[in-house]
Amino acid sequence: MNLLRKIISVYVFVAGCNILISTQSSTYAQAASQQVAAKFEKDKVVVTINGELFTCYKFGKSQKYPYFWPVNGPASGKSVTTETSQPYPHHHSLFFGCDRVNGGNYWQESNEHGQIVSQGPKLIEASGKRVIFTDKCLWRRGANEPVILDLRRVVITAPSEALRFIDFEISLEPLTDVEILKTNHALFAARVVPELSVKAGNTLINAEGKTGEKGTWGVASPWCDYSGTRDGVTEGIAILQHPDNRWFPSKWFTRDYGFFSPTPMFWLKDERLELPKGQTLTLRYRVVVHNNDAKTAGIGEIFKRYERSAKRSQTQKKRVWSP
Repeated sequence: MNLLRKIISVYVFVAGCNILISTQSSTYAQAASQQVAAKFEKDKVVVTINGELFTCYKFGKSQKYPYFWPVNGPASGKSVTTETSQPYPHHHSLFFGCDRVNGGNYWQESNEHGQIVSQGPKLIEASGKRVIFTDKCLWRRGANEPVILDLRRVVITAPSEALRFIDFEISLEPLTDVEILKTNHALFAARVVPELSVKAGNTLINAEGKTGEKGTWGVASPWCDYSGTRDGVTEGIAILQHPDNRWFPSKWFTRDYGFFSPTPMFWLKDERLELPKGQTLTLRYRVVVHNNDAKTAGIGEIFKRYERSAKRSQTQKKRVWSP
């Protein structure tokens, strides 16, 4: 009888622990789960997290190119990026563009020298633990025929209260033979608000721990992060390069005033890149908007998980999608 009581006691204890673990896991999952939603408002895709504005994908036909703004921090609710700011007001927050493409300029103002024109995004998943939308854009100069068709896929998630992810995929399909000359104005880029810049006393750091423009400019690294304190709140933004990207890990073009971009275009072999008609180039990036600095936010570990996910995807059937 005593043995039976002991067995029953152990069973009850283990069962109780299992219930406790299950309850704690469920509670953590509920706490970590952030509801993301997207909707169209005129020429914007507006994305909210738990009902609060996170970002807008702006695609108006009068713009130089589509871009994300604001990109609001998890704690402050204020944008960590600037829509325009001196110097170089043509840096619009978080964007993709390129100069010196078949003689056109798809980076700086004004539009007559080149424009990346959205054909209208499509919402694939509008709410839940993630939102997904696609966009098709034409790179054209004035009335000339477009030189590039780009297809974009954007996935936005919020894995915790302190983190927001923007996964950005772009496939560039040359509609004619394309030549891009050496330029520092190229590909995916972000411009943080002046208050978070190195010039304001804040931190730009790469995966190797090198800091500032002096330590990160021209250095190949899987990621870079800008973070700083504004109104007593510390937040930041990181750009992670996908391991399958051509040129990975690309060198970075960085500036202490708040600009950073993983771009190989300033260090091209023979100072030019040739993309034959129909030869698609696909690039992927993960943007992490976070509380605290890069170390506390765990950007290094986030990249490792991103890298492991990329390796797993290589073993799976290639995903096919259409905008």
